[in-house]
Amino acid sequence: MKTRRQAPTPHAAALLLRKMACLSRSQEPPVPTRRSFLQGAAASFATIAPRAASAAPTIDVEAQQRDVAILQNAYEALHPGLYRYNTPDMMAARFAALRNSLSWPRTLPDVYLELARFTAAIRCGHTYPNPFNQSEAVQKTLFSNCDRLPLHFRWIGERMVVLRDLAEHGLERGSEIVALNGMHTSSLLQQLLPLARADGSNDGKRTRLLELRGVDRWEAFDLYMPLRFPDLLARETVDATVRTPAGSQRRVPLRWMTAEQRRAAAPLPARDAKTPWRMEMLRDGVALLTMPSWTVYGSDKSWAAELDADLDALAARNARALVIDLRGNEGGVDVGDRILARLIDAPLPSSYRRLVRYRRVPDELGPFLSTWDKSFRDWGSRAIGPDAAGWYTLRRDDDGDDIVKPAGARFRGRVVVLVDAANSSATFQFIERVRTHRLATLVGQRTGGNLRGINGGAFFFVRLPGSGLEVDLPLVGTFPPRAQPDAGITPDVAVKPTARDVATGTDTELEAALALLR
Repeated sequence: MKTRRQAPTPHAAALLLRKMACLSRSQEPPVPTRRSFLQGAAASFATIAPRAASAAPTIDVEAQQRDVAILQNAYEALHPGLYRYNTPDMMAARFAALRNSLSWPRTLPDVYLELARFTAAIRCGHTYPNPFNQSEAVQKTLFSNCDRLPLHFRWIGERMVVLRDLAEHGLERGSEIVALNGMHTSSLLQQLLPLARADGSNDGKRTRLLELRGVDRWEAFDLYMPLRFPDLLARETVDATVRTPAGSQRRVPLRWMTAEQRRAAAPLPARDAKTPWRMEMLRDGVALLTMPSWTVYGSDKSWAAELDADLDALAARNARALVIDLRGNEGGVDVGDRILARLIDAPLPSSYRRLVRYRRVPDELGPFLSTWDKSFRDWGSRAIGPDAAGWYTLRRDDDGDDIVKPAGARFRGRVVVLVDAANSSATFQFIERVRTHRLATLVGQRTGGNLRGINGGAFFFVRLPGSGLEVDLPLVGTFPPRAQPDAGITPDVAVKPTARDVATGTDTELEAALALLR
């Protein structure tokens, strides 16, 4: 890939000075030089110098256009949700707009932002330039800058409510960040929403994704805010207008942090990679199963044995009720099937069809696709079809049916599931079955995902050689048997936490669940 260098701007110089100040505070190693950066990049991908360098390298236009062609060919051939919310003409126009936006030399952050904007418009919660799947060189360039807010927060409506102050700025839990450098945070949220991934019109999921809770190495707000609003980063501090829980208002200069500084102040939660959940007994015979994640990729199946043992013990002690806390849990593997097996007396089919766009990946796309399972390249006899519309029905590995069968000791107590907008993948599918078959009471907020179906199950990682960026490509689409609203699942008992709840540390949803079980 060819790169060009633009003349440094006063803004770029300010960013460099601020980053140097961050580095001096944290004693981090110096910013990599262009030579060391080039040495560390994979030979097959483009290498971009750090954003804080004295000049901004850009990507050759021809390379950018090739990337768009690769992406278009891959998505049109393989993506099962490409036309779920867009017509072919709409997608053709979106690809043309992407080509146009990359018709002059752009920097790596520019291209990442354009890809985020483009993929978000597909309205699929699993289609985006995934920060976890980028090369180490790209991660260093895009995500190692001094551009992190020194706090954790959640959105309550369009209000940015502080969960934790990470730098002793005197921000009380439950305070509201009203504005940053005079920009109302509600406006900031509205301008970030078009960059966030979610299924269909589910803006609740987009909003949930744009919170800072300190639960992942990279969170969407950290990725998109610096790219969308670089002017906020012109100084070492950003001027925050803060409303305290008592109602007074003051201005607080918040000093930007690096990701490393923030993690030092608030380490990521320790999770057992094999069993990222816990079972505990509360009062009055109520058990609480807290499941912040179902991500157990690459682990052995010991998680299944441990979960089975917990559920066996629960049934043996005749617990009166079980509360399953899925808040914040996007999904992972189908952990929920093992829970469903304890709640049913007869096989439980799914009404959603599992469809794919292809049986075998076209040879010309192969070099640009990576994955963890080579069977995704050729479904073979598992892909039945095509039908008149060109779809293949995908059978599962075992008996070919998407059926959960009763297994283990049956739990016959009451069940409540705590849900929120994060539930959008495997957790969404679990919640949909629970709701359809009335296996539990749902408490919380409307889920992520979409009743019109989601895309996921298997993935390719599309590697774009011009920029060196990666974009996720889900391969299996689920489709309902009849028309459904463009929305997530509405809980049986809606609970809306307030800023006061945050300030007092009240777990509003859990309290509502326990009240139901009294």
